[in-house]
Amino acid sequence: MAMTRRTATQALLLGIGAASLTAVPSWAQKKRKIRVGHTGITWPWGQISAGRGPGAAPPRVNAEAIETVFKDVSSLGFSGLELFSWQIEGMEANGGLMPFIEKYKLPLVSSYTGMNLTDAARRQDVVGAAVATAKIVKKNGGKIIVVGPNGVPRANYVFADHKADIIATLNDAAKAIVDVGLTPVLHQHTGTCIESREETYAIMQAVDTRYLKFGPDIGQLQKGGSDPVQVVKDFLPLIHHMHLKDYVGGAAYLGYCPLGQGKVNIPAILDMMDGKSISGMIMVELDSSADMPTTPLESATIARKYLDKEGVRLGDTY
Repeated sequence: MAMTRRTATQALLLGIGAASLTAVPSWAQKKRKIRVGHTGITWPWGQISAGRGPGAAPPRVNAEAIETVFKDVSSLGFSGLELFSWQIEGMEANGGLMPFIEKYKLPLVSSYTGMNLTDAARRQDVVGAAVATAKIVKKNGGKIIVVGPNGVPRANYVFADHKADIIATLNDAAKAIVDVGLTPVLHQHTGTCIESREETYAIMQAVDTRYLKFGPDIGQLQKGGSDPVQVVKDFLPLIHHMHLKDYVGGAAYLGYCPLGQGKVNIPAILDMMDGKSISGMIMVELDSSADMPTTPLESATIARKYLDKEGVRLGDTY
């Protein structure tokens, strides 16, 4: 067919249209309804170790280091922050967190709070400490207590011997935290008394979920040999908080890696969490380590770019 001026123009316009469609950025193609924050574990500066092992005192709080976390996380547009309980409590003697919360317009959402779940003799003290932490978190506007199980020697650990005590302590602590007005979520963790898929399922199927909800760490699940997608799918109604983390193995970041560079099927996780109403927030996390190829701010920036590609707009409110 002969090419006239009119058909040539139509072909040109069609070509431009097709090119413009392929050039549409990913963020314009999809948009997920997910609010995303960041944990503070990626920023190790100023945390002066006071010793390790059972009974060791937590690192001393460095207010300048805590402010750096607030500044960096806020600068990238994340919607909230999670800190360790010892950081939140330690800042009480340093003017508290509220000045940073207000200065950087970054809410404190959650506290990662370690609890001894296997020692029945310490149950009353564990619950009392959890309540004390919850009150401080609530005072600072927080919503979530992330329950971190205690570490155990996994080589000779027998879960069945401790299951009943774990469940009893979780139930008592969860109810007490709810009475304060916060939501407790269980965070399974490698190297602790709740690590494997079997342990996670056994506990979540036995605890009183009227009070205790689930806050999985998808990177920890991958590292521990579980399928994060299946775990999230199975417990989706109970999930009210999450650590969004990738895992690749290796020395850096304790085997973890910036989002999108590892083995975790993060898009599938985001699909399930899209539009889900939760008490807490999806928290990007990347563990700090002696070998850190990128700075904390650079790692968080990589995460932001990856989330943008996946249709998650930082700073959006729903």
